[in-house]
Amino acid sequence: MGAIYGYARVSARDQKEDRQMMALKGVPVREENIYLDRQSGKDFNRPMYQRLLKKLRPDDLLYIKSIDRLGRDYEEILKQWRVLTKEKSIDIVVLDMPLLDTRRGKDLIGTFLSDIVLQILSFVAENERKNIKARQKEGIIAAQKRGVKFGRPRKELPPAFKDAYQDWLSGKLLTKQAAELCGMSVSTFYRRARERKTAQDEASSEDLNKKRVHF
Repeated sequence: MGAIYGYARVSARDQKEDRQMMALKGVPVREENIYLDRQSGKDFNRPMYQRLLKKLRPDDLLYIKSIDRLGRDYEEILKQWRVLTKEKSIDIVVLDMPLLDTRRGKDLIGTFLSDIVLQILSFVAENERKNIKARQKEGIIAAQKRGVKFGRPRKELPPAFKDAYQDWLSGKLLTKQAAELCGMSVSTFYRRARERKTAQDEASSEDLNKKRVHF
């Protein structure tokens, strides 16, 4: 038997990897042989995973906490599984799914059953991620309808903005000059000025429509 390794991945820098690390430390793998990536699994351009691939030799053993640590979609998980088991010729143990242990059942039936379980779990993992995204989107839309605002709150316009805006609108001031008077960047002043003009145009159009209806 070759060397023993562990791999863990968290999707963002602030996501906790404690559960994965605790699980890996509960198996016979040396801490220096545990590779951890803190970035998205949307592709495999990840430094620690790539470093691990270069280390792996035939008959090595790799522990992972769950199958979705290998990728974020069905095809990628299957692809990486084949890379590891076929091209690298290593064994893999998925800790939260004992059936996915390539050390067992290396005969035709065992391999067939393992492949079926792998495909089912990969499909389930991908669907769960899609469902989570869909629920998040639905929750955001519902919150927005309730008036919940997302992102950073908009800054109040400075007192000088009103006069600077009018002078900019009439051509007395260039955008750069108006922005400096308001203590804004040119792009910020221009954006807020265009928003103000759009709001005024819409208000004028609404008033005009009301007058037409009245007459």
